[in-house]
Order: sequence, then C-alpha cells, then structure tokens
Amino acid sequence: MVKPTYLSSKAIEELGAELHELKFVRQPAISREIGTAREHGDISENAEYDAAKEEQSHLQRRIAQLEDILATARPVEELEMPEGTCYIGCTVTLEDLEDGSEEIYTLVAPPEADPRKGTLSVESPIGSGLLGKEVEDTVSIQIPAGEVRYRIISVERNIGN
Repeated sequence: MVKPTYLSSKAIEELGAELHELKFVRQPAISREIGTAREHGDISENAEYDAAKEEQSHLQRRIAQLEDILATARPVEELEMPEGTCYIGCTVTLEDLEDGSEEIYTLVAPPEADPRKGTLSVESPIGSGLLGKEVEDTVSIQIPAGEVRYRIISVERNIGN
C-alpha cells in the first residue's frame, strides 16, 4: 500500500495548478519549438533543437514528479491528532535552550519545505525530532552541525490554512 503524502490544501491546489500549466501550456509550446527547430534542417548540429529537447526532458521529469506527489496527496486537514502534539501541519514554537531565543516552524511534507519561510520537512532532522512531542517537552536533536536542544513552548493546529 502506498503511503499518503500529507500536504496543506493550498499546496495540493498549487501543485495541481503547476501540473496543469506544464501539461497543457508548456508541453505543447516545447513541442512546437522542437518542430520549428526540425524545420531548420540538420538536427545533429542544431542548438535550438538540442535546447528544446533538453527542456522537454526536464519538463517530463517534473510532470512525473508532480503526478507521483498528487497521486498520494491527502489534505493535512484529514489528520486527527491530539491538541498540543507536534505533527505535520502544526506550527511549533520552540525555545533554544542554548541561547534562549525563540524559533517558530511549521511542520510540512518535503514538497512544501522551505526553511527560509519557516516551514520544515517532517523528514528533516529537526522536523522528525519534533514529531509526536508535546508542549513543555525538552528535545535533543542531532543535526549536521551538532546537537540542538529545544523546549516546546506551543503547538498550534493549522487547519484551513
């Protein structure tokens, strides 16, 4: 059985829109570019043809990737988790026990992760280290730079975002 990929409804919608754009706008445009390049004669030394074929290859890989993600995508809103527990789709406020600073992260599936925007993959060291933990828990997480220690200050459910 295939494991579901939990994403926000917004992410599912955005990935679906990207897939539609790639399949029904960009793919036909690349096909036209390839056809035009073929009309210019010998394709063995045709840079336009080579560039269009390479772009087509990248596009096909991205389409396949999006189709795989969307085939197993389920809205995170379907999850029923207890209040105060860290899980995918929650925003977690942490206190760094080394310097006392506060950090806020939203735990998301890998396709949505962007640490610069405060979203962490549940498959990242910190994300996976927080899963299942509760408010007031202290966690020690091994990351590539060493060990970090946090106290979980709050966990907010992000249903409907």
